[in-house]
Amino acid sequence: MSRDVTSSTLDGACALVTGGARGIGAAVAAALAEGGARVVVLDREAEAAAKVAADVGGHTEVADLTDPGDLAAAVDRVEGRFGPVQVLVNNAGAQHLAPVTELAPAHWQRLHDLMLRAPFLLSQRVLPGMYAAGWGRLVHVSSVHGLRASAYKSAYVSAKHGLEGLSKVIALEAAGTGVTSNTVCPGYVRTPLVEGQVADQAREHGISADRVVDEVLLARTPVKRMVEPHEVAAAVAWLCGPHSASITGSAHVLDGGWTAT
Repeated sequence: MSRDVTSSTLDGACALVTGGARGIGAAVAAALAEGGARVVVLDREAEAAAKVAADVGGHTEVADLTDPGDLAAAVDRVEGRFGPVQVLVNNAGAQHLAPVTELAPAHWQRLHDLMLRAPFLLSQRVLPGMYAAGWGRLVHVSSVHGLRASAYKSAYVSAKHGLEGLSKVIALEAAGTGVTSNTVCPGYVRTPLVEGQVADQAREHGISADRVVDEVLLARTPVKRMVEPHEVAAAVAWLCGPHSASITGSAHVLDGGWTAT
């Protein structure tokens, strides 16, 4: 049954959020739960995921998204318990910095497995249920690096560029079904992942963390502050909301003006 697009809430929709144990994923879980969704926090970190789920009144599913069998079993468990996934937020991510000439193929493969293959496999599994229901929302947490490049991030940048392409193809194939697919592309977000990068670079360059943020991370960003997780979560929730039926195949940028320069 098609969901009423004039509804102000997600009204019990099953929402699966990957990488939901912390950072952007935790904020997205909270925003979707506030909108009325039944949120499933999927992460490989069971204890952290359980805490987020408890905080938002949701549920936990533990899986390694780089393992296709583990991923498939997790989706089967979720849909067996809560019915078809109606909202999928592909958020799980990781980072590894190295020049192309020094990047180990294993690191390249792991990042692509997590940030491109897993979103493809998850989308492939949940789309039939969305098509049958006549409604569904896929939101892929990409990055400004899905639109721009930075040195030493070849695996991350190429995976995010691929995710942008995947989202657009899904949008075209799903056109007219009530299912939409979009990306959200933040700049540097204040998350444990980014804070770890700041600490590493501060040690490497022998400067303070504040100088790393201002002079390295935000060097190309006119608005000199990091994006907060709740800002990204609000964009994700909006794309799942009542006025988003005509918004598909698009990238929504929260980058402090980086891509305008």
